[in-house]
Amino acid sequence: MSEVRVGYIEGVVSIIVNTALFALKLWAGVMTGSIALTADAWHTLSDSLSSIVVVIAVKLSAKKADKEHPFGYGRWEQIAALFIAFFLSIIAFEFIKTSVIEFRNRESVQFGVIAIVVTTASIVVKEALAQYAFYLGRKTDSAVVKADGWHHRSDALSSIVVLIGVLFAKRFWWIDSALGVIVALLLFHAAYSVIKQAVTELLGEKPSGDLLNKITDAIKSVYGGDLDVHHFHIHNYVVHKELTFHIRLNGTMSIGEGHAIASDIERTIEERFGIIATIHVEPLK
Repeated sequence: MSEVRVGYIEGVVSIIVNTALFALKLWAGVMTGSIALTADAWHTLSDSLSSIVVVIAVKLSAKKADKEHPFGYGRWEQIAALFIAFFLSIIAFEFIKTSVIEFRNRESVQFGVIAIVVTTASIVVKEALAQYAFYLGRKTDSAVVKADGWHHRSDALSSIVVLIGVLFAKRFWWIDSALGVIVALLLFHAAYSVIKQAVTELLGEKPSGDLLNKITDAIKSVYGGDLDVHHFHIHNYVVHKELTFHIRLNGTMSIGEGHAIASDIERTIEERFGIIATIHVEPLK
C-alpha cells in the first residue's frame, strides 16, 4: 500500500471517529458541567483537525519533484507534524488557564455513570486509533501519520486521567481542576515529542548504526578489497532518501576504475535499500 493511500485512509478514519467521539464527550461534559470532560472533548476534536492536516500534507508531499523543488515535496509531512504539535500546545495552554480559574473559584463537579461510560469508551477507541496509526506509520515510515498516532495516544492518556478523577471526585472537590492541568501537561509532552522528531528530520540526522552496518556489508559484497568507508550523511526527503559518504581506494587505480567501483556501490545501495547514494572517492593512504 502506497504512503499516499495510507495517509488518506488513516486521516479519513481518524476524522470520522474523532468527530463522533467529540460529540459524545462534549454532551457528557455539558451534562456534568465538567471542565475536564469538556476539555477532553475539544482535545478529541483537535485530533480531527490534525487528521485534516494529515490528509492535506500527504497530498502535498506526493507531488513530483520539479525545477523549484528538485528533491520533491516530501518534507511537507514534517511541516504538518509541526502544525499538529502547535495545535496540541494551544489546547494544553487553554486547559491550564481554565483549570486555574476553576480552582480559584473552588468549583466542584459531580460526575455520574454517564461520565464513566463515555470516558471508558473514549479510552478504548482512542488507543485503537493510536495503534492503527502507529502500525501504518511503521509500514510507510510516515512522520505525519506517526505524529497523528501520538495525538490519539495523548487523548487516550488524558481520558484515563479523567476516568481516575471521576472515580475520586466525591472525595476531592478540586479534582476536576487538577485533571485539567494533568491533561494539559500530557498534551505538552506529546507536542514536544512530535516537534523533536520533525525538527530532527528537517535539520538532518545521522544514519542509524544498524543501517550503516547493512550498507557496509553491502559495499563489501561489491568490493572486497582494501576499502575505507567513512563520513556518512543521510538526507531524508520522506519520498526518498539520499546518502553521501567517502571511500578510500588504492591510489594506483585509474580514475575510470575508481568511478566504476563507486557506481557499482551506488547501484547496489539503491537496489537493496531504496536510497540514492553519492560517493566521494579518495586515495587510500
